[in-house]
Amino acid sequence: MQMSIVVLIISMLLFLVLFFGIGFILNMLLRMSWIMAIIYPIVAILIVDKVRFIEYFTNSKAAFGQLGHRFSSLATADILILVSGLAGAIVSGIVIKLLRKNGYQMF
Repeated sequence: MQMSIVVLIISMLLFLVLFFGIGFILNMLLRMSWIMAIIYPIVAILIVDKVRFIEYFTNSKAAFGQLGHRFSSLATADILILVSGLAGAIVSGIVIKLLRKNGYQMF
């Protein structure tokens, strides 16, 4: 199924805002500026992969092989959407750093 350009842009914007907001809140509460940028790859794996999380420990070779296959078979639109989510997570860390540097102490 093909995705129109309007749906792609809206999806990218939603992922950017969603992960910026989640990252901003986590950064305020946990006082760790890059927490969402560290957690985001795990979230992306959980979004893309169909394997249960426990199988990465019980059947590692097959689970990671299937993960590599799933990532290599992603469409360009899916990659752009996931990258925009990562960008939102990174921008939230940058914004928190700038706010703390300028004297705003959140929680």
